[in-house]
Amino acid sequence: MKDTKRHVDSVTVVSVLKRVIAENGRDHVRGYAFAIFCLIAVALSTAFTAWIMESVVNEAFANRNADVVWLICGSILAAFIVRGFATYGQAVTLSKIGNNIVARYQRRLYSHLMTLSVGYFAEARSAYLAAQVSQNVNGIRDVLNLTVTSTARDLLTLVSLIGVMVAKDWVLSLIVFGVAPPLLYALRYVSKRLRAATRESVEVNSRVLGAMQETIQGIAIVKAFTMEQELENKVNGIIDTAERRANRIARLSERTSPLTETFAGFAISSVLAYAAFRSIYNNVPPGAFFAFVTALLMAYDPARRLAKLQVQIDRAVVNAQMIYALLDTQPAQRETPDAKDLVVTEARVELRDVVFSYANGGQILRGLNLVAEGGQTTALVGPSGAGKSTIINLIPRFYDPTEGQILIDGQNIAEVTKTSLRRQLAYVSQQPYLFEGSIRDNIRYGLPTASDADVEQAARLAYAHDFILAQPQGYDTPVGENGITLSGGQRQRLSIARALVRNAPILLLDEATSALDNESEAAVQKALDVAMRGRTVVVIAHRLSTVVKADKIIVMHDGRVVEEGSHAVLAQRKDGLYARLNNLQAPAIGIEI
Repeated sequence: MKDTKRHVDSVTVVSVLKRVIAENGRDHVRGYAFAIFCLIAVALSTAFTAWIMESVVNEAFANRNADVVWLICGSILAAFIVRGFATYGQAVTLSKIGNNIVARYQRRLYSHLMTLSVGYFAEARSAYLAAQVSQNVNGIRDVLNLTVTSTARDLLTLVSLIGVMVAKDWVLSLIVFGVAPPLLYALRYVSKRLRAATRESVEVNSRVLGAMQETIQGIAIVKAFTMEQELENKVNGIIDTAERRANRIARLSERTSPLTETFAGFAISSVLAYAAFRSIYNNVPPGAFFAFVTALLMAYDPARRLAKLQVQIDRAVVNAQMIYALLDTQPAQRETPDAKDLVVTEARVELRDVVFSYANGGQILRGLNLVAEGGQTTALVGPSGAGKSTIINLIPRFYDPTEGQILIDGQNIAEVTKTSLRRQLAYVSQQPYLFEGSIRDNIRYGLPTASDADVEQAARLAYAHDFILAQPQGYDTPVGENGITLSGGQRQRLSIARALVRNAPILLLDEATSALDNESEAAVQKALDVAMRGRTVVVIAHRLSTVVKADKIIVMHDGRVVEEGSHAVLAQRKDGLYARLNNLQAPAIGIEI
C-alpha cells in the first residue's frame, strides 16, 4: 500500500511538472537558456575555486613559488567575478520569468472564473477561491524555478565538486558518500508529511479569510446584535488552527536543517580525522587534502539545497495542483458546438415543460409552462419558495433546466451563444451590486461603449441624475465598496440606470423594490416605469403597484403555474390563490404579496 502511494505521489509530481513545462517552457525558452548558461557558469567557477586550492597550498606554502601564486590569485579573482555576474544574471532573469508566469496565471484564473456558472459560485466560498488564487498561484512559478536552479546550478555544482573530491582523494570521497542514503530516506519521509500539511494549511487559511470577510460585510448586524465577542471567539479558534498548521509546516520544512547539519558534521569530522592522521603518520602533502576539504565545504550548500528540494517541490506541486483543479473545472452551462447568435424580433419568452432542481436541493419547478409576450410586462407572484427567482435565473442561463426548454422568439436558448443571449437582457436584482469605481463607471458597465451623454441620459431616465449631481464629484464620485456611500434607493436607481444604458429588449426585475422604504420605492418605481416601456419585462412582483400595472400576472405555487390573467380578473376569483394573497395586504401601504 505504501509503495503504491509513493508511486502515485511521484507520478503526480512528474505529471504536474510536465504540464507546467508544456504550458510555459516554450514562451520562456530564451530566458531559461540564458539563466541556465549563467547557472552553469556559477557551478563551474565554484568547482574551479575548489580545484585550484591544491596549487594554492602546495605552490604558496610548500614550494614558495611567487610567480605561480600571482597567476593562481588572478584566476581565483576572475572566477569570483564570473560567479558574481552570473549569479546576478540568473536571479534577475528567473525573477522576471516567474513574475510573468504569476501574472499570466492570475489573468488566466480570472478569465476562467468568468466562464463558470452562477451555481459554482453559489457552492464555492469566495474567500476559498481568493486563497487559492493568492496563495497557490506562486506554486506554478516555484515548480519551474526550483527545477531550473536545482538542475543547472545545484546539481551541476554538486557533481563538479564531487568530481574534484574524487580526483583529489577517492577514499575520503567514499566516507562522505556513505552518509547520503540515510539522509535521503529521512528527507523523503519529511516531504510526504509536508505535502498533506500544505494542503490543510491552504484550506484553513481560506476559512480565516472567509470569517473575516463575512464579519466585514455584515458589520452592521454584528454591531446591532452585539455579536463581537461570539465572532471574535469563532475567528480566534480558526486562527489558532491556522497558526498550528503553519507551525507544523515550519517544523516539517526546517526539519531538514538538523538532519543535513548532523550528517554533514559527521562526514566532515570523519574526513578531517582520516586526513589528519594520514598527514601526521604518512607525511602526505596537505595540498590535495585542502582542495578536497574546500570542495566538500563548497558542496555543502548545493547538497543542502538539493536535500530540501523534494520538500520544496512537494509544496509547490500541491499549490500547482490546486490551481489546476480550479482551471480544469468545466462550466456547467456549456455551449453546443454549432451554437448561433440569438436573433431577437418580438422578444417573446416562453418556458415549455421546464423542470429544475438545484444540485443540493429538491425539485423547484415541476413541468412549468408560461409565456411572457413581447413588449409586455409579465409579473410573477406567489408565496416564498414557489420558484419565481429560479425563473429569473434560468432565462439568462445562470442555470440550465433539468428538463424542458426556454425559448426566445422560438429559439432554444440552450442552442445559442451565452454572450448573444445576455446582450439582449438587462437585469436588476433585489440587492443592487455596485463595483469599485465611480458612479459613471458603474452605469457604463451596462454598456462599455456608452458615451458620457448616454450614461447621463440613462441616469435621468432612472431618476438618478439629480442625486448624482449632488454628490461631491458628481458622476466621478467614488461609490466605495458595494456603494456603501449611497442609500439603498440610490444604489437601486443606479442599478436601473445600468440596465437602461444597455437598451436591451428584455428586462428582468428580481423584486427590485422589496428592500426599500416608501419614499425610495416611489422614486425607484418611477424609474422602473420608464425602464419597462416598450420592453419585454419579467418581474417578480413584491409590491401591489407593480402587479396592478402588469399586462399579465402569473401566479405560482409549488413550482407550477396555478393562475394567470390581469389584476382585475384574478382579484375577482374568490377561491383563487391571487385573490387570497391580495386580500392579505392593504394597497395603500404596499404590503408584500
